[in-house]
Formats: sequence, structure tokens, C-alpha cells
Amino acid sequence: MNKVNLTDLDVAEMENLLLCMGEKPFRGRQICQWVLQKGVKEFNQMSNISKDLRQKLQQATKLGGLNILARQQSDDGNTIKYLFEFPDGEAVESVLMKHSYGRSACVSTQVGCRMGCRFCASTLEGMVRNLTAGEIYDQVLGIQHDTGERVSHVVLMGSGEPLDNYHNTIKFIKNITAPYGLQISVRHITLSTCGIVPGIKQLAQEKMQITLAVSLHAPNDQLRDQIMPINRKYPLGQLIPACKQYAEHTGRRVTFEYSLMRGVNDREDHAVELGELLRGMLCHVNLIPVNPVKEREYDRTSREQIDKFKKVLEQSRVNATVRKEMGADIDAACGQLRRKTMKN
Repeated sequence: MNKVNLTDLDVAEMENLLLCMGEKPFRGRQICQWVLQKGVKEFNQMSNISKDLRQKLQQATKLGGLNILARQQSDDGNTIKYLFEFPDGEAVESVLMKHSYGRSACVSTQVGCRMGCRFCASTLEGMVRNLTAGEIYDQVLGIQHDTGERVSHVVLMGSGEPLDNYHNTIKFIKNITAPYGLQISVRHITLSTCGIVPGIKQLAQEKMQITLAVSLHAPNDQLRDQIMPINRKYPLGQLIPACKQYAEHTGRRVTFEYSLMRGVNDREDHAVELGELLRGMLCHVNLIPVNPVKEREYDRTSREQIDKFKKVLEQSRVNATVRKEMGADIDAACGQLRRKTMKN
């Protein structure tokens, strides 16, 4: 019998599990707190749960927990990159970033990715499988357990496309922001997507105050088709209106991620075109010097050209910032640490 991973359950599912065991359903919330809030690793740590119930749980369920296959820390100590291994032998990367406002965990939603973005290491070996809600949650708990520090912000920006694993992603968000979970503010959650339009529209209907970050990387369809194959299915004529709809439904500013690649998408006329595309929208552009990946052909834009690009956007009244680089001395790009470690 396959045991149920308790970090996969929300409170309603936990209460139903208890009912099936002949127990009082209110115990479900208590167990959720032990599992999702306190991250216990042993059933005997649940001190307000009877020994009999703990034995029942041990027979039918299991506690989450990931093995750290690799761990890299930046020289300044502000960034730690993890390669977490699941019981089936698959692995994903997660990152802890230490900021003045708190501790941010960047987590993965899939093993691999099928979106095929041309500059990304996560897509090189394709999609392996979706992560469950508990496997996403366990990355945050694993980081907290390793560092002894509370995670205050979560970015769904690791390997995989969150909206391609919609149900588990939303369940994870609801659990980690719940009173029985880590109680992270929903406004401290950022979800990054390459632009799956139906998923963006569905997310808008959830009416959660999370930040939507859209990987844009090009100001027109012709160029975006080359860089991001998803654009052939959901071109800018569909993507931008969906983003506007998200901003209108939630009142939240949409962030557009724009990785600058030398000689590809970083000219000043590209900035002019991008400004025209986004003018008047409740949004912000995050300019990113692309992380070099040896299997890819793209190089990063010079800082001088980045500043010129930013100035053109600001002249178009589009707010823009340059992402602060963290962990540049470790395997920074998504997928690099996994590829290197798994090959060895």
C-alpha cells in the first residue's frame, strides 16, 4: 500500500482522513499544524496527539522530507542553492535568498520543464513529472530546517512552469498561507509563468493577492517565437490582454521579466517597442542580465547597454528596475546544479 504523504493534504483532506480512521475530524487541523507549520520529522513529536492515533498515522501515512543532494553557498552568505532529492530518485533545485526584508525561498514546481525556452537550462532534458503540492511545500520546510531561519517570501521561479501544474501549485499556495501552515502572507508569494494564457485567466479568478511575474523577454511575436516556443500558441495579442485582466481583477501590478541577451533583444529599438507594448498598464519590468548556460548560445548584455535600455523604458513611462544579482559565484541558472550533479 502506498502511504499518503501528509504534506500533500489540505485541512479538509486531513479531516476526511481522520474520519476514515474513526477519529474526530478536529484532529486534522492539529496534525496539519504539526506537519505544515512545525515540519515535524517523527510522528512521536506530535505531543497533543494520542499514541494510538500516532500509530495509526504511522501505518497509513508518511511525513514529507527531502534529502539534500548538493548545497552551494555564495561567498557573501546571502544565497544558498539546494539540490533536493525525492524518494523516487528525482531531484529539483531550490534557492534561499537573504534580503533586508526577510528570507525568500525560490522553489520548483516540476522536475524538468516542457516549455522549451531557449535560454533556460531546466528545459534541456524536457519534462519528467509534476511535483505534488507536498513536494513543493517540502522544499520550503527543507530550507527552514537546514538554516534554522523562517522563510517569509516564496517565489515559484525554480524549474518547471507553475501554471502547467496548476492544481498542485494553487494547493501549495493555499496551504503555505493558511493559519495551519507557515502563514506566509499571500502578498509575499510570486508566481512566474512563461505565458500560459488560460492559466493566467484562471489565476485571476482565484482572486488571490499574489504577484504575477510573466517571462516576456521579447517585445514582438517574431522574436518571442524564437526565444519562447509557448508564444506560438499564446502570442502577445492574447498574453498582454490576459495580464491586464489579471491586474484589473486583483489590483496587483504585473511584473514582466525581461532577460537581456546580447545582440538578440537588447537594442534601444527593442526598448522602444517594449515601452509601446506596455504603456498605460499597471506593470513593472524587471531587467535581468541573462545567466550564461554553456549548452545555450546567449551571452549577457553589458551593463552600459542595460542602463540605456532601462532609460528608454522610463522615457515611455514604464517602470523598470535591474534585478540585483545574487549567487553569481554559484550555479545561478535554473537547472545547472541538477544537470551537473545528476550527470556525476
